[in-house]
Amino acid sequence: MDAPRFVPLEFLERPLAEMRRRAREFAEEIGRRRTVREFDSRPVPREIIEDCLRAAGAAPSGANLQPWHFVAISDPEVKRRIREAAEKEERAFYERRASESWLRDLAPLGTTPDKPFLETAPWLIAVFYERFRKTGDGTRKAYYAVESVGLATGFLIAALHHAGLATLTHTPSPMGFLNEITGRPDNERPFLLLVVGYPAPGAKVPAIRRKSLEEIATFL
Repeated sequence: MDAPRFVPLEFLERPLAEMRRRAREFAEEIGRRRTVREFDSRPVPREIIEDCLRAAGAAPSGANLQPWHFVAISDPEVKRRIREAAEKEERAFYERRASESWLRDLAPLGTTPDKPFLETAPWLIAVFYERFRKTGDGTRKAYYAVESVGLATGFLIAALHHAGLATLTHTPSPMGFLNEITGRPDNERPFLLLVVGYPAPGAKVPAIRRKSLEEIATFL
């Protein structure tokens, strides 16, 4: 077993006044983030997506195994295939799989089995997590893979919003078709499909409220 190797921490300490300002500004900026279901087809440069993926790759992970893989898709034919497969699963969900209480909870959001945004938006990012890692002498467990990929996806959504883009987290179930369409190996499992682009002109979002700080946090 190799001995651990350490390097100096790159950390920029800021004055308290600047910390307060940055914390408040970020809270206000990320607070404007909304899930969008109406996308514009305007293209988004690949380098913007690349930089946001670099930000996602900076997330913490169990044993630093970084058990994630992101497939960024702009090819119209691949997006068409994903839409067809996703809508097939969505129709089964709405018609047979979803409970009445689940459908009632979804009703205020106005969702349906139809997912035109999967073709309209300029980018889809399929997020995968490693259930295990293949090595030369067998397999290696991926520790806290789901939690790690959830953190990386949060970083990615925040980075895309900060860059000026809208997103939608889409989770058709099951999502095994994503492995087949994108050519990912069987040791990886789809986590979610992230739709990325500009909101359509005049796009609207559900009139919902977010919980207050007092509802989501406790200070002891």
